[in-house]
Amino acid sequence: MSRPVSASTALPGKFRQSITVGNHTLIGDESTEGGGDDAGPDPHEYLLAALASCTSMTVKLYADGKGWPLRSVRVDVVGARKDQAYAITRTIHLDGNLDAEQRARVLDIANKCPVHRTLTGKIEITSELTG
Repeated sequence: MSRPVSASTALPGKFRQSITVGNHTLIGDESTEGGGDDAGPDPHEYLLAALASCTSMTVKLYADGKGWPLRSVRVDVVGARKDQAYAITRTIHLDGNLDAEQRARVLDIANKCPVHRTLTGKIEITSELTG
């Protein structure tokens, strides 16, 4: 189970949110083009950031565990509405001397990162009202 996340709309601005995750406080907003003040990432950008960071962590942990010469990983993720779907493109940049077999395994492992599996698996959302 993950830590509780709560958002408050009590901040000034049309969309600005204070997001609390454990001991961390983040700001969410919409871009100026979307009617916000661009005070922080929008909700989809947070979703994409979660995929990028999880992918990088998973790949680096795996390669380190195997003793492979992977110095660093950078993951770029972009997303946009496309027809009736939300299309995500993830580009994984590897810095290290990996052979073709290791590179193929890295891609396989990237597709098994927990956030990727959550996004491509079955998701159930239960909503409740209080007050």
